[in-house]
Amino acid sequence: LVGDVPEARYGHSLDVVYSRGRSMGVLFGGRSYIPSNQRTTERWNSVDDCLPHVFLVDFEFGCVTSYILPELQDGLSFHVSIARNDTIYILGGHSLANNIRPANLYRIRIDLPLGSPAVNCTVLPG
Repeated sequence: LVGDVPEARYGHSLDVVYSRGRSMGVLFGGRSYIPSNQRTTERWNSVDDCLPHVFLVDFEFGCVTSYILPELQDGLSFHVSIARNDTIYILGGHSLANNIRPANLYRIRIDLPLGSPAVNCTVLPG
């Protein structure tokens, strides 16, 4: 992969969206181990939330692009996601940084024209 390659993680989601005859993978959330240069004896196996970026993976060309969406404030781990055509719904999860489990449902729409993709997020409260 080339581009904004995401760090190694677990507790994330990876869905495939379809728009305008094209498909892409969408990676979100998760946790990762702290970098080896920051590990100490006390924090050897410590983990942090991944940044709340949405990564689009173009399987055809091997390119990855990350998007920052203001609606996604936390890198949620162990959430549930489901994709339907050009839309992904994300529910639940946990943030270590805030120790929160949001009750929101996030709707992420991805439009895949021949140019740059358009990624939009809507928060559906409660």
